Amino acid sequence: MQMTPGPTAVPPRVRERMSDPMPNPDVEESFFELYDEVCGKLQRVYGTDDDVIVMGGEGILGLEAAIASTVSPGDEVLCISNGLYGDGFADFVESYDGEPTLVGTEYTEPLDLEGIEAALDAGSFEAATMVHCETPTGTLNDIEPVLELLDDHGVLTIVDAVSSLGGTPVPSEHIDINLGASQKAFSSPPGLTTVAVSDRAWEVATERDPDSLYTNLLPWRDTSEMFPYTHLVANVAALDESLAMLLDEGLEAAYERHERVAAHCRERGAELGLELYPDGSRSAPTVTAFHLPGRAGAVQRELEAEHDVVLATGLGDLAGDILRVGHMGYNADEAKVDRVMDALATVLDS
Repeated sequence: MQMTPGPTAVPPRVRERMSDPMPNPDVEESFFELYDEVCGKLQRVYGTDDDVIVMGGEGILGLEAAIASTVSPGDEVLCISNGLYGDGFADFVESYDGEPTLVGTEYTEPLDLEGIEAALDAGSFEAATMVHCETPTGTLNDIEPVLELLDDHGVLTIVDAVSSLGGTPVPSEHIDINLGASQKAFSSPPGLTTVAVSDRAWEVATERDPDSLYTNLLPWRDTSEMFPYTHLVANVAALDESLAMLLDEGLEAAYERHERVAAHCRERGAELGLELYPDGSRSAPTVTAFHLPGRAGAVQRELEAEHDVVLATGLGDLAGDILRVGHMGYNADEAKVDRVMDALATVLDS
């Protein structure tokens, strides 16, 4: 059983939808209608009237495309971070010849609101980036105060909500580019990036006029007659089914389910004497990170070999110290969490 924080297990209903006969996405009107329906459903999940597009490519495509489409050479960009993906935005900015200013904290700390305010007062930023849910550490960031501060300064905002969208509310107000992906709480196969784009972001992208195709949001603004390239038709159909399941359940009910299952996972972990990383007050409803210094890799391997349970370790410097249970989307299920924790109890006792 796979309980990683993405890609997540795909429900049978979604797998069955992928096996249906598919229209030609280049020429058949039925696919254009399907795509529009998917974008409409995504608007409901995002809670926005902004345009929503679905690009063919894994979620990292969205992060790079957001920078490629809005950051011109020499632009100053405020990169706000307390995690691996927040840090990574600065690398994207540099790769497109922007000038990043990183306001970062330790991965165990919340976003540095005072440092952000000081940077805004000292600099002149065209855009700012941040991450809502830092999956490698299981941290959900309180981004609303940051977004309000950036709005007061007229800064374009880019948010990675890949690991939170569909599993917990994402504060869409004041976000100009809001990034999601198919393989997390939507429980669809990897391969699609979702992006909510504000009018201001479209204006900035039009002025920027990027040279690329794949890392460019602009060709997706109007897909009424043609897509920029042949779309991943089976993946789009799968996402449509995943979104239908989510909306049939109801967003509030889905969010409550994620909160309930996350609490259950952490209660079971506490019974085993496991500590959370960083702490329970900022743990995400979609993923739990347990702190097992120096042991995470060995425990992960034994869980898979002896119990057929697949979890993820941390990333980067924390690869050997964190064990992550993904309880998002289809896997936000107490029975599945119990199987994981029962197996984990056996491994820790051995």
